[in-house]
This record gives sequence, structure tokens and C-alpha cells, in this order.
Amino acid sequence: MRFAGAAAIVTGAGQGIGAALARGLAARGARVLVSDLSDAAARSIAEEIGGIAHHGDLRDPGVIADMVSTALDRLGRVDMLFSNAGFALGEADGPTSRPDAHWQSSWDLHVMAHLRASRLLLPRMIEHGSGVLVNVASAAGVLSQIGDAAYSASKHAAVSLAQSLAIEHGADGIQVSVVCPLYVATPLLGYDDPETPRPDGVISPQDVAEATLTGVEEGRFLILPHPEAHTYFAQRAADTDRWISGMQRLRARVREQTDGSDPATLHRFI
Repeated sequence: MRFAGAAAIVTGAGQGIGAALARGLAARGARVLVSDLSDAAARSIAEEIGGIAHHGDLRDPGVIADMVSTALDRLGRVDMLFSNAGFALGEADGPTSRPDAHWQSSWDLHVMAHLRASRLLLPRMIEHGSGVLVNVASAAGVLSQIGDAAYSASKHAAVSLAQSLAIEHGADGIQVSVVCPLYVATPLLGYDDPETPRPDGVISPQDVAEATLTGVEEGRFLILPHPEAHTYFAQRAADTDRWISGMQRLRARVREQTDGSDPATLHRFI
């Protein structure tokens, strides 16, 4: 897939991985609509790369419809969708401790936002015989996330949705990729300053963006920016019971040393 001249939407693009993706796409000659919950953040990145800004809460179907409409009006078409917007709040007392509203928000943003945008874009992509749908999920979608079941469950669903889209629309010329990074130095993990020292295994948003764009160029479905994720994925598949036992021991160690609910501290135990 060529990026030069392509029109792309990137969500959650006001900071972190999304901003790095928007910059990487623009550097490769793509025209980009920058979507973010924050109007100021979206405008800042859009101004930096010469893109178009859009803001709103993508849990709202109306905001998604307006985002797609704006992209089509301003860019003429949309060749690529990068669904990156997401959040993680953690849970202090296990999967049942968060209310239904939290689970619904996670589902709406991590799964339904990508589905709803794809639903609006696919007819035009199919008509043109090409298109790219990329969901920036998480390694939590192929492994597990200790301390945030709603995040992990919705990311598993995001991976499954990507598989279904790839299977259903491959013959239509639609390329689908799902990106599953482990820990990334973003504000979600408390890395507001990119120069903050980070432990081994925590990579930069730019690393994820480069791995993603390279994977899309190569036509890969599953993109794992952390090399060690391949090993973890294989270990879980080879012996799930042993994997669960290991995760239970890790969970106990986390509980001993933290409140076990802050995503910004959990990664330091891996």
C-alpha cells in the first residue's frame, strides 16, 4: 500500500501513538485528518503536519459520522482508517468492581468506534477496490491485561473484529491490520515527557508508529511492535493453563507492592 497521496483518518491523534502515526503518514506524503477528544490537541497536530483537525468523543455515533463526513468533504475520499483512540483506568478489586457504564465505554470506544467508522467507509472503499483498515488494539488483545478486565476484554474483541473484517473483505481489496503493542511511553503510562527514562520493554510512540506503517506497507495483518510479544503469544497458545498460573503469580506480586489498579505502575513488573 502506497502512502503518498493517500487520504487517512487517525483517531486519538492528539498525542502518543496517534500523533506519531499522523506525523509518520504526513512524512510519507499522505493527507491526514487528525481526530482527538481534545480540540486543542487535534488542532496542534493538524497544524504541525498540514492536516485537518476534528474533535469529539468517538463513543458517540454522531461524532463518528461527522468525522467521516468531514474527511470526505475535505479530503475527497478516505483510503485509510487508523483507529487508535483508547483509554485505560484500571480496577482496584477485579473485573466485577467496575460498573456497567465503564465496561460500556470501553466497548464503545475500543470496538464500536472502529466498526461504526468502517461501516461508513467500506462501501466507498469496496467501490474503488482498495482501502486500509487499521485498529491499534493492544497486546492485551492477544494476551491479557492484569488489573483492567474491561480494557483486556474489549481489546480481545477488537482483534476478533479485525479478523472478521479481514476474512470478509479481503476479496474486495480491503487490507486489514491490527496492531498489538505491549507497553508504550505515552501519557497513559505516565510518560508525559518523552525524555523521561523508561525501563526495558517500554518503547516510544514513534517506534510503534514506524512498526505499524512498515507492517501496513508489507500487508501484514498482525503487527506486534515488541519482538517479545511473539514469544509470549506462542507460550500462551502452547500451554494456556501454565500461562494462567504464571499470570496469577504475577498478579500476586503486583498486589503485594501496589494497589494493583494503576496502568502506570503495572508495566514495571513485566
